[in-house]
Amino acid sequence: MIGIISDIHGNYNALSSVLLRMEEIGVSEIVCLGDIGGYYCQINECCDALRTHNIFSLMGNHDFYLATGEACPRSNSANACLDYQRKILSYENLAWLCGLPSEAELYGIRMIHGGWNDALDEYLKPSQEYFETLQGQYFVSGHTHVQTIWVGNGKTYCNPGSVGQPRDGDPRAGFATWDGDSFFLHRVDYDITRIQKEMARAGFSPYFYENLTKGVRIGGKIDTY
Repeated sequence: MIGIISDIHGNYNALSSVLLRMEEIGVSEIVCLGDIGGYYCQINECCDALRTHNIFSLMGNHDFYLATGEACPRSNSANACLDYQRKILSYENLAWLCGLPSEAELYGIRMIHGGWNDALDEYLKPSQEYFETLQGQYFVSGHTHVQTIWVGNGKTYCNPGSVGQPRDGDPRAGFATWDGDSFFLHRVDYDITRIQKEMARAGFSPYFYENLTKGVRIGGKIDTY
């Protein structure tokens, strides 16, 4: 069984709970669809965990911002968090992020962070029209922070949701599994107060982390498809 994770966003407390649950249910290999960085303060711990577990990882848009020094074009909050991460990110982890690919095909699944129109920054909404011109049968992407499985006309798409910053009104960390035929969505509780305390210790105001308690965006918005 394959585990699929995405949008960790520097939240190691959430990631460690997801990795433990995957071990408990018998996941043999894990892939990450990107956005290891951004938002929360445990960027090195998250990179170290993925590297230690040899987890194949793609580049997300926040990873790209860290790798290139570019700013997020639409969020001052995201840029404040990225500025903090740039100050603490180890050279080894920065080099690793810089080398991440933008898409892959593994286990018969086409994988990308955003979508096939924009690998890093497309908020993909699955539909028959979207997938009918794409080669392949199974597809996964992240970026939206909202879990879903879509099936239509011989194509199957899965978004595993977000490990580190769910935005669908459920604060539990999200991930997916693949058994070779079907995708399954999972949620796992984790100690949200731990990452909130780490963010406060790093100098961030509650605005940057109070959203985790409700499973929403920074600022309070719930996202749906």
